[in-house]
Amino acid sequence: MAQGEDQHKTEAAPPSAPRSGTRVVLALLAGIVLGAVGMRWVPAQHEPPRAEEAPATSAPKPGLFHCPMHPAITSDHPGDCPICGMKLVAVDPEKTEAKAPPVPGMAAVAIDPTRQQLIGLRTARAREGALAGTWRTVGRIEVAPTRVRKTNVKVDGFVERIFVDFVGQGVRKGQPLFSIYSPSLLAAQQEYLLALQTRDAAARAGGGAEANDGLVEAARRRLELWDVPEGEIERLAQTREASKTLAVTSPIAGVVTAKNIVQGARVTPGEAPYEITDLGEVWVMADVYESDLPRVHAGMKATLALASYPGRAFSGRVAFVDPLLDPNTRTLKAHLHFANPKRELKPGMFGEVVLEGSARNALLIPGDAVIHAGGEDVVFVAGPAGVFSPRVVVIGGKSGDDVEVKSGLGDGEAVVTRANFLLDSESRLRASLAAAGAK
Repeated sequence: MAQGEDQHKTEAAPPSAPRSGTRVVLALLAGIVLGAVGMRWVPAQHEPPRAEEAPATSAPKPGLFHCPMHPAITSDHPGDCPICGMKLVAVDPEKTEAKAPPVPGMAAVAIDPTRQQLIGLRTARAREGALAGTWRTVGRIEVAPTRVRKTNVKVDGFVERIFVDFVGQGVRKGQPLFSIYSPSLLAAQQEYLLALQTRDAAARAGGGAEANDGLVEAARRRLELWDVPEGEIERLAQTREASKTLAVTSPIAGVVTAKNIVQGARVTPGEAPYEITDLGEVWVMADVYESDLPRVHAGMKATLALASYPGRAFSGRVAFVDPLLDPNTRTLKAHLHFANPKRELKPGMFGEVVLEGSARNALLIPGDAVIHAGGEDVVFVAGPAGVFSPRVVVIGGKSGDDVEVKSGLGDGEAVVTRANFLLDSESRLRASLAAAGAK
C-alpha cells in the first residue's frame, strides 16, 4: 500500500508543476501591465486637469438657496423645500436681488403647461415702441360764452309787437326782434327833427346854418346812444316824420337761447329781453384727472367722436385748462374749441375726446398685464420651468391698449396678460403659507 501510495504521488506530481509555473507567469505579466499603467497614471495625477476632463457635476458653491415657489424659504446649502418638496435653487444676488426685489405679501407661482392652458394663461413681451401720448376722456359740448349777446333797452317803454316768438328760432344779424313804444324816444326824435328844421331855416335865410350844426349833432348823438339804428336816423332826416315805435334788432346771427318778454309788457332800462347765441363755434369741456395734468397744455390737437355721427371725427384744439381742481371729482376742465359751421354740434351732447400729444420712445406692455395692488403696480414675469414671479413696476403714460413702463422691467421680458388675477390670488396664498411655515 505504501508503495502504491508513493507511486500515486509520483504520478500526480508532474501535473502540478505546470500549474505553479502558469501562476508565476500570469503574476509576472500582471505586474508588468500594472507597472506600465501606473507609469502612465502617475504623471497625470500631477498635471492640472484639462477643461474637457473636468467633472460634469461640481460641488455647489456656498451661498443662498431658496424655493422657486416659496421664496421665503431660504437655506445656506442645497436641499428640499419643507412645504412643497421642490429642490432649492441658488439665488444670484447680482440679478435677482438687484433687479427684482421681492414683493411683500406675494410669492412666485409655478404652473405646468397643461394647467396654463386650462386657465387660459397668456403672456406678452415688453417691447420698445412709440408712445403716441394720446389719451381719451369724456367731453360735453357747451355754448361758447364769447359768442353770446343780450339785447337790452335804454329807455322806458312798452312792447308793441314781437317778431321772434320762441326760443331756438334762428335770426340774422340786424333782423327785428320786437318793437317798442317809448315817450322818451319819441321826444328825442322830435328834438332831432326840430334841430334839422332850424338849421334848414337858417340856411334859407342866408346865414347862421353852421351855428345850428352843433345842435343837430347833439340830437343825433342822443338817438345813437339810445341804440336807434343808423338806418332809422337816416329815415328821420329824409322823411322828417317821427316814428311811434322803434324796432330792436339782433346784434349777431345765431339762435334765440332766452326770451323774457311778451307782447304788451313794459320794459325798463337794463332789462335783457332776448339772448342770442352764435353756434358757429362751440366749446367742449373735457375732464382731466390729476395724473394727466403734466400731459395737457394749451394748443394740443384734439378730436371729438359722437354717437350721432358714427365714423366721423371733429377736429379742435385745447384753448386753456382751468387753474382750479374740482374737490368733488378730483378733475379739472380743459376748454376745447371746435368750429361748427354746419351747426352739427349741439350744446349738451356728450362725446369721446382724444387728445394728441407728441410721440416718444418707451418700453410698452399691454395694460391688462398690470395689477393695481394697493399703492403699487405689479406684473407677473414669466421665468424658466413655468415659474411666474411678481414684480413691482412704475407705470407712465398710455398709448391705446398699451402702457409705458418706466422702471422694474426689461426689454423682452414676458409678462402675464390673461389669468393674472388667478396668479395674484395664488401668489398671496402661497406667501401666507410660507410665512406661517417659516414661523
